[in-house]
Amino acid sequence: MKVGTEGCGCFPTGRHYPGIAHLLRTVVRGLVDEVLADAPWNDVEIALLDVETTGRDAGIDRVIELGIVVGRGGVVVERKNWLINPGIPIPAGSTEVHGIKDEDVKDAPAFGAVAQDIADALKGRVPAAYNANFDKTFVLSEFARLGAAGITSERLPPGLRRDVEWIDPLVWARELQSDERSRALGDVAARLGIELETAHRASSDAEAALKVLWALGVDPRVPRAYGALVQEQRRLAFAQADERRMWRKS
Repeated sequence: MKVGTEGCGCFPTGRHYPGIAHLLRTVVRGLVDEVLADAPWNDVEIALLDVETTGRDAGIDRVIELGIVVGRGGVVVERKNWLINPGIPIPAGSTEVHGIKDEDVKDAPAFGAVAQDIADALKGRVPAAYNANFDKTFVLSEFARLGAAGITSERLPPGLRRDVEWIDPLVWARELQSDERSRALGDVAARLGIELETAHRASSDAEAALKVLWALGVDPRVPRAYGALVQEQRRLAFAQADERRMWRKS
């Protein structure tokens, strides 16, 4: 294991050198400050988040359901789910995906009413999501609309800091199941023997995605250290994006 590329506070012998951990953190961008770079990522609390929305454009569309499932060491320790009134109509095309209708959320709270609860659920935990850019963009957009009234904490939780990179099981599914045609969550979960009870509902998708992450994480190609995982995920994500661009041009 190369110290400079793996982002871990240990050498090939496996011996730990805490004196260089702070230097390694400066090399690996996007880490949660509260978690050591060389800590095994499976030993820290991961908050896997999933959103259902009125559409795909975070600039105009809104979150209508948000689920967070927290796990550590292969065990689910907390489940949260909120139905949210978006304040705008839910298009029929979106309802066809997740099954949520206007009448289902007419008595639900607005995002601002549950924002503090969401922030509390993310506090001190490594954020994650399946196809993380989508969920992260929507969550940050909702909190940006609230401004300073969003939460009362002195410091934003990791999942609400723009510089923190979320763990994304989809990146690893694309790498480890590269021979498969579909990397949709339901298909990846099925291949791993993971049950997805209610597809396209927030907490159900979140729990399935967290279990997918754990299942993929036993592969020896997946780094064990948190910092190394984030760094390798970033490299893979860039390579995958380049490959998709080349595919579209061909």
